[in-house]
Amino acid sequence: MKSHVFKIDPSLDLVLERDIDVPVELVWKAWTTPSSLKEWFVPKPWTITSCEIDLRPGGTFATTMRSPDGQEFPNLGCYLEVAPNERLVFTDTLLPGYRPSPKPYFTAVLELTPKGKGTHYRAIAIHGDEANRKSHEEMGFHDGWGTVVTQMVEHIKSGR
Repeated sequence: MKSHVFKIDPSLDLVLERDIDVPVELVWKAWTTPSSLKEWFVPKPWTITSCEIDLRPGGTFATTMRSPDGQEFPNLGCYLEVAPNERLVFTDTLLPGYRPSPKPYFTAVLELTPKGKGTHYRAIAIHGDEANRKSHEEMGFHDGWGTVVTQMVEHIKSGR
């Protein structure tokens, strides 16, 4: 699948693609409902202690991640594109209301495509430079983002 917005640059971007056996509408709901997102968005035993979603371009996407030893890591950004059941783009490069961020790291693109009764799931992390891309990959992008997709599917199937 090609991205509608940009061409992927392997020196700057990380991509995770997977076919999952849950419908697009439920994946969308998992990504856009704070109480749902808190259940699966970080690899366990990490947790999300707070989540704020204002689902519109320029609206807030904020989470606080808690490590197993209790350290908290707030993340604040905004949505750039919201196309229900198709595409979600958010970034920490801009803060809510499109205010420039003092510490930009990456922009995320989530693309959802119906595939039979399931979903072709594609997550792209766009970085401004090779150093941030490398850092994100070494931090465990593929394992971490892969784990949360598995957790999301389990969460959806549990009906919670």
